[in-house]
Amino acid sequence: MNNLDANGAQIKGERFIFLLAMGKNPRKLPPVTTKARRVRMKHEEIWRALDALAAEAGMSPSGLARRAGLDATTFNPSKRRMPDGRARWPSTESLSKALDAAGASLETFAHLVTGGRAIATSQPPPRRIPLIGLAQAGADGFFGDAGYPVGAGWDEVAIPEVGDAHAYALEISGESMEPVYRDGDMIVVSPSAPIRRGDRVVVRTTRGEAMAKQLVRRSARRIELRSLNPEHPDFNFDLADVAWMHRIIWASQ
Repeated sequence: MNNLDANGAQIKGERFIFLLAMGKNPRKLPPVTTKARRVRMKHEEIWRALDALAAEAGMSPSGLARRAGLDATTFNPSKRRMPDGRARWPSTESLSKALDAAGASLETFAHLVTGGRAIATSQPPPRRIPLIGLAQAGADGFFGDAGYPVGAGWDEVAIPEVGDAHAYALEISGESMEPVYRDGDMIVVSPSAPIRRGDRVVVRTTRGEAMAKQLVRRSARRIELRSLNPEHPDFNFDLADVAWMHRIIWASQ
């Protein structure tokens, strides 16, 4: 379906989406005037609004895409530009599915594009922190010797403010942590948060394994971990085999 105005001129993607959001029929309006062009939405604003929509729904962009029935990479930063560098816009179909998945309206999305929030709140603006998949967390190059996020390959996600400057987010994949965490859920992890028995933690071993578990016991030499899914085994490790252990402080549900 061609997006044409009353004079047969092509309506650019950002104007078409905005007009739909305002409840107007783009094909019955005259071409964009010079003055109107100065206030058109930008490519970056559309994608920022999709990021904000996902964050306010408690999901990452890829989690929102999966919840919408789309390919998990549909809203990834790598998909926002074509190979030749030209801007790639989200389709009206993918936007519609994302709004349904987030329980939001086109008017809400238009509000986000202009810099507003979908839900009024007195809390400070969301902070953006590094995000990767839990399955990637065991690979080299994502964490430094201190266990803090480093290197390339991280996405970003907006979350409510947390006190730890080194906090990061991990996206759950698969069903190994059900029913506590489901595929597409996002967890926020704090390297500096104190850890007590019974806390849910992310552990990385010196062999490069990364896992989310519940801390059962920690002695001077060993730690005992309980799997969140009762169908999966528990683990015991010598402390010498543990690279780091960080506490999970927030999770989307």
